[in-house]
Amino acid sequence: MYLLPSDRSKATPNVFDSKCPARYLLGMLTGKWNLLIVDALSERRWRNGELLRKIDGISQKMLTQTLRGLEEANLVKRIDMRTIPPHVEYELTSMGKELREKICSFDRWVEQNMFNLIENNDSIDIKYLTGD
Repeated sequence: MYLLPSDRSKATPNVFDSKCPARYLLGMLTGKWNLLIVDALSERRWRNGELLRKIDGISQKMLTQTLRGLEEANLVKRIDMRTIPPHVEYELTSMGKELREKICSFDRWVEQNMFNLIENNDSIDIKYLTGD
């Protein structure tokens, strides 16, 4: 249970306070699949199947759950084209686009620093391929 004063002007969001909804939101938004979906949606609108092919390793169930969570958080908009067969696309909302800038920056930083981050890191099981 998260606690907030009914008067918003008296509320102070604080991710360090375990009773503050900001803590929950931080945990939810920094999940691997959330980060990857927001990054993917930075390119354009995507259909469910396209996202499933783009994001290697995500299951249909996890993609659906994650998209619903992002939609509930007002970060993703589900667009029903009202066709038969059903055609649904997903895009970032204005708040999702604001978040996208930060997530994409973080994702690119991880990619640029991958070798430094994995050097001497025994917690990551890596098999180095020869001849590639």
